Amino acid sequence: MTITPRAWLDILCLSFIWGGSFLAMRIAQDDLPVFTVVAHRIFWATLVLWAIVLLRRLPLPTSPRIWGALLVMGFFNNVLPFCLIVWAQETIETGLVSILNATTAIFGVLLASLVFADERLTPRRAIGIALGFLGCATAIGLDSLRSLDLQSLAQLAILGSSLSYAIAGAWGRKTLQGLRPEVAAAGMLAGSTLLAMPFAWLMDGPPTLKLAADTWAAIAYVSVLASGVAYLLYYRILAAAGAGNVVLCTLLVAPIAIVLGALFRNESLPPQALAGFALLALGLLVLDGRLLRRRHRGPQDSTP
Repeated sequence: MTITPRAWLDILCLSFIWGGSFLAMRIAQDDLPVFTVVAHRIFWATLVLWAIVLLRRLPLPTSPRIWGALLVMGFFNNVLPFCLIVWAQETIETGLVSILNATTAIFGVLLASLVFADERLTPRRAIGIALGFLGCATAIGLDSLRSLDLQSLAQLAILGSSLSYAIAGAWGRKTLQGLRPEVAAAGMLAGSTLLAMPFAWLMDGPPTLKLAADTWAAIAYVSVLASGVAYLLYYRILAAAGAGNVVLCTLLVAPIAIVLGALFRNESLPPQALAGFALLALGLLVLDGRLLRRRHRGPQDSTP
C-alpha cells in the first residue's frame, strides 16, 4: 500500500511520541515508585479515551464476554508490560529499553504463526525472526546472560514485556474482532485501571497528587500523548497505510529514544547495543519484505 504524505507525517509523529515515552516514564520515576507511575499512566489515559468515546457517542459492547476479554487485554497490553518496563528502567538506559522493546514485532510474528492458520511461518519470516533474536542477544550480550545480575534481569524483563504485547495482539485479534478501535482501546484501559490501581496501592501505598511540575508533565505525556493520542494515531495509520507500514514506527522509535536519553539523561550505550539494534532493524525489514520485493522487481519496477 502506498504511503501518502499525511500517513508519513502520522508515522513520524507516532514514532516521536512513543520514542519520548521512555524518557517521560524515567523522569516520573525520579519522584514516584514503579507501580504508581504505571497506575498514573493508565488512569489518566483511561479518562482521555473514554472522553473521546462518549463525545463521539460510539456504541458500547453489552456482552460480558467482551468485557472479560478487554480485562485480559488490559493485563497483557498495559499492566504487565508497563510494570516490567518501568521496573527495568531503574537499572538500564532508556535507549537500551527502547531497543529491546522493538522485539515486540518479532515476538508478534512468531506467536501469530503458532496461533493463526493464515499467519504461517514462511522462510522469509523465519530469517527475519532469527535476525531479530540475534540482534537482541547482541544488544544484551551473552556475558550478561551468564551472570544474571540485576541488569541482566532488567533486560530480560523488557523481553518479557515484548512477549506480553505479542500475546495481547493475538488475544485481541481472536476475541475483539468487530469492535471499534476507540472503544476497544477505552475498554482495555478501563480493565487495566481496575487491575493497576489496587495493585499500585498495595505495593506502593496510597497515591499522592503532590508532585513536582516536571513529574506532572511526564505523567501527562505518557498518559495523554503516549497512550491516548497515540492510540488514535496508530489506528489512523492502520486505516491509511496498512498494517505492514506500522513496522516503520518500530524502526524509528528506538533511535529517537536513544537520542533523547543522551540529551536529557546523559546516557550512552555500548557499541554492542547499537550493533544489536542494527541486526534487529534488519530483521524487521526482512519481516516487512518491502526491500526484498523491490530488489526482486529491479530498479525499473520499483515504483510504489
